[in-house]
Amino acid sequence: MANRHLSRSVVLQSLFEWDFRSSPDSEIKDIVERNAKEFAPGVSDISFIEELIVNILAKRKELDLIIEKAAPDWPIDKISIVDRNILRVGLYELIFADRKEVPAKVAINEAIELAKTFGGENSGKFVNGVLGSVYKELGEPGKDDVAPKKRARIEDVPYEKMLIQNLGGAVVFARDGSEIYLGFVHDIFGHWTLSKGKIPEGDVRVGTVAKVKEEMGLDVKITDDLGNNEYIASDPEKGKIRKQVHYFLAESAFVDIKLADKPGLDDAKWFKLADILELNFYNDILPIVTKALQILAGGLVGTTDALNATESKNATESK
Repeated sequence: MANRHLSRSVVLQSLFEWDFRSSPDSEIKDIVERNAKEFAPGVSDISFIEELIVNILAKRKELDLIIEKAAPDWPIDKISIVDRNILRVGLYELIFADRKEVPAKVAINEAIELAKTFGGENSGKFVNGVLGSVYKELGEPGKDDVAPKKRARIEDVPYEKMLIQNLGGAVVFARDGSEIYLGFVHDIFGHWTLSKGKIPEGDVRVGTVAKVKEEMGLDVKITDDLGNNEYIASDPEKGKIRKQVHYFLAESAFVDIKLADKPGLDDAKWFKLADILELNFYNDILPIVTKALQILAGGLVGTTDALNATESKNATESK
């Protein structure tokens, strides 16, 4: 196990050099061999190092999109070279590695240790926060294998002391004859979700309308209030932040959605009400969508009941 940690250190150092020098991928093998000899002379078999770094480079575009999704206030080029490459290592092992070889908690803990060793003062908190957010999105694999004390240890800031950031979002609907359609955006984690964004000072309704226009290219009018939602994100300087989203039901003309070129999103579509049962939503989005359906089509008891059943089932499985 100690050799694996040393090997990951060599991977990080090699990625740092490759990134700092803007080297072509073709040079990575020479960089790895040189760094392995210098920093890990006791490791005779460097196949783990070579395989890990080649796989990270092959997936780096996808990894970078996930980083920007999990830390939306920090574009990839604004994150320090050390931190972004630690995240690449940690995310690759968390998402793509064989969990029998690298359990989720090992991937996260190893990345945090790299951050403490090679990063700055806030690197450990930042890496922990980003990987923790992705871990939650993945459904917390192996959560029951984590000892309670360790779960408590990785909490950086008490919940009640976290900064609060306000966002606005909307369930967007449109009518086409007798049909009602709902518009959703799709993220790189494989979920259909709602258009939302950070709201500056001012009217949250006005800000939400602007965010939907920015993200989906739709002019909408708010018709109903759907309530609040909250999730926790990470900032490398401020630590964990409670992001509170106020959701609305908003009507649009039934026109083409024009998805913004925004990190973390890869699609946007209209769906008939009956079709949304097949979509993969986040657990905390289901109640919002269900409430919107109840307002739009109270007569569609089968649809709303089915969503309520899905929400109940997901809540039970997450316990």
